[in-house]
Amino acid sequence: MKPMAIRAYTATTAVGAGCDALWQALREQRSGLVPCDFDGADLATWIGRVPGCEDVALPAAWSDWHCRNHQLAELALQQDGFIDAVETAKRVCAPERIGLFLGTSTSGIGTTERAYREVADGRLPAWFSFEHTHDYFALCGYVQRRLGLAGPALTVSTACSSSAKVFASAARSIEAGFCDMAVVGGVDSLCLTTLYGFASLQLTSPEPCRPWDAHRRGISIGEAGGFALVGPAAGAAPGPRVIGVGESADAYHMAAPEPEGRGAALAMRRALDSAGLAPGAVDYINLHGTATPANDQAEDRAVVSLFGTATPASATKGWTGHTLGAAGIVEAVIACLAIAHDYRPATLNTQDLDPALRCRLLTAPEPGGVRRVLSNTFGFGGSNCSLLLAAEDV
Repeated sequence: MKPMAIRAYTATTAVGAGCDALWQALREQRSGLVPCDFDGADLATWIGRVPGCEDVALPAAWSDWHCRNHQLAELALQQDGFIDAVETAKRVCAPERIGLFLGTSTSGIGTTERAYREVADGRLPAWFSFEHTHDYFALCGYVQRRLGLAGPALTVSTACSSSAKVFASAARSIEAGFCDMAVVGGVDSLCLTTLYGFASLQLTSPEPCRPWDAHRRGISIGEAGGFALVGPAAGAAPGPRVIGVGESADAYHMAAPEPEGRGAALAMRRALDSAGLAPGAVDYINLHGTATPANDQAEDRAVVSLFGTATPASATKGWTGHTLGAAGIVEAVIACLAIAHDYRPATLNTQDLDPALRCRLLTAPEPGGVRRVLSNTFGFGGSNCSLLLAAEDV
């Protein structure tokens, strides 16, 4: 693929709104996870809840789009001058030449949950609008209107890889001439369906998640929103680049990863191949690292099969929780911050490394020499995506 410049980026997570909050938390090794206090969820687990999300007001013109997912999208859009960056892009190319590719796994399902609790005489309440809240295109519909874009727009929903795969969608659309730039990203908000669904699968941890730990007990579910403005690297200002994207499908099981990590390894290999690089060119791997026994084992085998045991790697879900459909964009932003600050974050909460896992997992931060970062996101059903990001002068 031709390199894409990331002209602006932002992420809002459980540690706060915007990149500065995320960077400070990474640097201070301060987690955003808390005991589950989500309204209506009586579960012994920890979550990554975005502070103040439920207090966000949407612009009055779009009041019928009100749902937690769009509140989170609105909060994320307001950070790091992102809206201004899109306005600048619209002066360079017409709004119909800027694409929009967003990922989510649940969209505004929390609003549908509330609507079903208010069913009377077999009818949903009059205030409920499936089209503007829960429909999978609702997120794109809201953001498209909010940013004044008119180019190609689509929602990717491939579980946890959703907002990583949007980078591939943008690259293909720009290369094909459908658009000149694109806004990519993802938003997933907490809801009862997600919390109880993962609990029913016995995948939620009763303590903060501990990736790669010998006694890891599952995931900590989080919520997040993030966006990036991407376009051709030629002529772009200094900043991070997406230089490779790899996708694969396990075709193994509805939920469990392929045990040897063959699909994950294929996604990483394709990202390297699309950039024309060997594994030794990667300075840091941001692992998918959900802290379930099966995921960490499969990913470890995949990483070791390609990179051996020398490349530094860490899992960052101890800060944010597993943000599901937003995980790809959040961890792409973390990759950008790692490059910008020349810093490899540690893996929070991990105390006793699983002796059966062999990749070089960082339990303390490691500065220096971060020029190329591989970011992994692997979704339910084996929908895998790996992004390769680099500093502009690599």
